[in-house]
Amino acid sequence: MYVNSIDKIKLPIKKELDEFEKKFKDSLKSEVPLLDKIMNYIIQRKGKQMRPMLVFLCAKAFGNINEKCYRAASLIELLHTATLVHDDIVDEANFRRNMFSINAIWKNKIAVLVGDFLLSKGLSLAVENEDFELLKIVNAAVQDMSEGELLQIEKTRRLDINETTYFNIIRKKTAALIATCCASGGSAAGLSVEKVNNLYTFGENIGVAFQIKDDLFDYTTNDYIGKPIGIDLKEKKMTLPLIYTLNKVEAKKKKEIKKMVNNINDKNISEIIKLVQNEGGVEYAINQMQIYQKKALGFLSELPDNECKTALSSLINYVVNRNK
Repeated sequence: MYVNSIDKIKLPIKKELDEFEKKFKDSLKSEVPLLDKIMNYIIQRKGKQMRPMLVFLCAKAFGNINEKCYRAASLIELLHTATLVHDDIVDEANFRRNMFSINAIWKNKIAVLVGDFLLSKGLSLAVENEDFELLKIVNAAVQDMSEGELLQIEKTRRLDINETTYFNIIRKKTAALIATCCASGGSAAGLSVEKVNNLYTFGENIGVAFQIKDDLFDYTTNDYIGKPIGIDLKEKKMTLPLIYTLNKVEAKKKKEIKKMVNNINDKNISEIIKLVQNEGGVEYAINQMQIYQKKALGFLSELPDNECKTALSSLINYVVNRNK
């Protein structure tokens, strides 16, 4: 059953998430007044907490929550927050979750140093507690995310992303971190390497479905979406609905579409969206998203019933049914 409320999904781990918030806040403390001020600002910008949710739900579904689970969630959140701060600088973005970005308020130089500080805090947390297996898992994700972003930038410049490259990019850029949350939760709970690897694949499927859903927002007219229609097109990002359409149309039409992308404006955005919708690009992307949704749900079907399994199932359905 689809659960529309994240709060309902959080119920089995509400106590753990409340405790996590305290521990995460403590991990951000600094003796430098400016840093402390910025860290307090970052805490105010918290989102849905999907990453710590996945850590705790995966750990609790298989075993017990322990201090290592809290460190795993904090490590991931610290490193993820560092990447967001740096991403806003690269993208020249002034807003994050309806609040000013760090670089918008304190400028790029300070924002870079804040991102570095968050990264070092995460590394210190793992090293000081000798959580080397967790560090190994998370470090691989950071590397994948960097490679995914660079690959996307390289391909965007040439507008030559095919479907294989697209999935390679989103596995690295988005799915790797979600997969890391699931694997880290299992590792912290003391599961075997095989089970941790299975949890990684489970999370990767959720992550791919999540990104396809995000990409679909560019081609929908939902008034409640979290970003303006056509934002990816404005950045010349080649996402699955457009890639499918380019592969389907004849060479002349393909050339015309690419020309519109290269000379993007509101008129061209409307024409491209209409073309993608008419050629079945949206429908194809939805079908692909549902394939990964079913893969993730299939993994859960093999587990004994418990409240965390139910919450994970609801979270998967939330990912593909959300409207922002």
